[in-house]
Amino acid sequence: MKQSTTTKTRFAPSPSGNLHLGHAYSAKLNYDFAREHGGEFILRIEDIDHLRCKPEFEQSIFDDLRWLGLIWATPVRCQSEHFDEYAKAMKMLEGLDILYPCFCTRKDIRNEIEESNRAPHLKPKRGPEGVIYPGICRTLSSDVRTKKLAEGIPHALRIDMEKAMKLINEPLYWTDLKTGKQEADPALLGDVVLARKDFPASYHLSVVVDDHIQQISHVIRGEDLYYASHFQRVLQHLLGLNAVTYDHHSLLVTKDGNRLAKRDKSITIKSIKESGVLPDEINDLVQEYL
Repeated sequence: MKQSTTTKTRFAPSPSGNLHLGHAYSAKLNYDFAREHGGEFILRIEDIDHLRCKPEFEQSIFDDLRWLGLIWATPVRCQSEHFDEYAKAMKMLEGLDILYPCFCTRKDIRNEIEESNRAPHLKPKRGPEGVIYPGICRTLSSDVRTKKLAEGIPHALRIDMEKAMKLINEPLYWTDLKTGKQEADPALLGDVVLARKDFPASYHLSVVVDDHIQQISHVIRGEDLYYASHFQRVLQHLLGLNAVTYDHHSLLVTKDGNRLAKRDKSITIKSIKESGVLPDEINDLVQEYL
């Protein structure tokens, strides 16, 4: 699949809380990379989760990034305004017959995993992000699926990774600036959820669609999303979307090894500003958490 030849990076926060120091680090990496390569930096608002996203947090994102000295192209793309584009992508995947409804609750999955652990021959598979979905609903008969759907039982749509990979008759690769060329291994994450009743698109689906539409060339993000790149490369291929080059940076952590989080008010950009720290002192502060 083709790749953009013009350098273009993006910072795509969710307005579900105030940005923290880790966000400042990631945003500046994207901004500086674009400037160093004569490219463009854009801001995207990932606000699909309408239950958690708030207008006041969106405004604080703009305020915090301006305080950091960042400049971005306008208008800013907000995911909540583009549900039709994600629906179109889902329709394409449905047309490939690689999606199935999953009616499992978290409790159902937890019970299945606990039961499997009691039988060594049924021990659930584990991936880099934990236990992989055991496929409870993958083998439901069409009659059972139809009945459950007719009853209005809440469900998600998962990708049948085994069926999806049968459509790809060649190795797929993606590139990380630190680790180099990688062969995509989507089985690492299993049958990923691509949509839910209240959310028309998962993170995985929405970002590959957005990155293609916005012609992003480089995705610079935290190393916690490294393995997501395997699956997202497959989605890019199946949907005929542009490939991107990735760079996964280190995460900022506290002295006891915990990742920075929005709930920790002491390291939000807002609190940092209020403490008297200047924008050009942010890099020194970041080094304390790397």
